[in-house]
Amino acid sequence: MSSEHSSDTEAISLAVSDQSQLASLRRWLREVPQVSVEITSVRPGPGEQGAVDVLTIVASAPTLIAAIKMLPEFIRSRRAGFRIEATVRGKKFVLDATNSEDLLAVLDRFLNE
Repeated sequence: MSSEHSSDTEAISLAVSDQSQLASLRRWLREVPQVSVEITSVRPGPGEQGAVDVLTIVASAPTLIAAIKMLPEFIRSRRAGFRIEATVRGKKFVLDATNSEDLLAVLDRFLNE
């Protein structure tokens, strides 16, 4: 899949609370067919220090939802306190072990609007 987005694709950015887990998450998400997963550096915002790497996932909305549904299992397999911050259409959602199942339903509805 090219890095150009067609009208039928969506993109989600994922930032992780533990940067050492970024490559593992990328490998995990690449198991989903027809998903493009790239590591991108993001410039720090006002008052923040240093660039942060995030994953950018590009796929059709149904495929993207399938990829997002894999996140709770990834989160549960990590140490306590591990979080993923997802940015979808400019809105941020934080997924962690306590809310991932509920939040996935919200993301699913949001992508299908």
